[in-house]
Amino acid sequence: MGGSLNANHLLYLGHGALWTIGLSTIALVGGGLLGFLIALARVSPSRTIRLLSGGYVQLIQGTPLLVIMFLGYFGLSALGFSISALMAASASLTIYVGAYFGEIWRGCIRSVPKPQWEAAEGLGLSRTQRMIKVILPQAMRIATPPTVGFMVQIIKNTSLASVVGFVELARAGQIINNSLFEPFLIYAIIAVIYFALCFPISALSRRLERRMGNGRTKLMPA
Repeated sequence: MGGSLNANHLLYLGHGALWTIGLSTIALVGGGLLGFLIALARVSPSRTIRLLSGGYVQLIQGTPLLVIMFLGYFGLSALGFSISALMAASASLTIYVGAYFGEIWRGCIRSVPKPQWEAAEGLGLSRTQRMIKVILPQAMRIATPPTVGFMVQIIKNTSLASVVGFVELARAGQIINNSLFEPFLIYAIIAVIYFALCFPISALSRRLERRMGNGRTKLMPA
């Protein structure tokens, strides 16, 4: 990859960007499933389950993602487990995203007005029926803007996967820069690509927040 910046370098960056999108998707799906379970555990009637899930959230949120990446890749390798860079990065991001989604969604479930909980209970619904038919549909509407907004953080955090040797956008740029020694140009291109990935999501999040705010205003009595 020597010489000046050319089409091959741009294709390599594009390949890295595709892996960034792929890794973000894995983290979103895996972290979403884990976060949903964590959110339900955080509002569980069982005190033990609440404490365990709360401890998980506090532990993960109090640990830098970089450290989780190192533990997932080098730590398991030191223990004799063979794990690929993709698997380590995916698992680390899933664990990290799951903790944050779990806490975000717990807050959204708790923000459903108390009369809704009482009304569902008054109808004789079981706890599972109350959650599925009454609480979760309302909580999902509240959770949509912050969930979409956090997707931006997921995309940006994939850059940390480079520490375990996974070649995503940031790592691809680093490899090219080591060959060309044009950091300003290369990282400017990387910044533009990240902006192109993140800006539409940020704009969608703001739009959803405004729409939800307008919906609440219309529901308020005159």
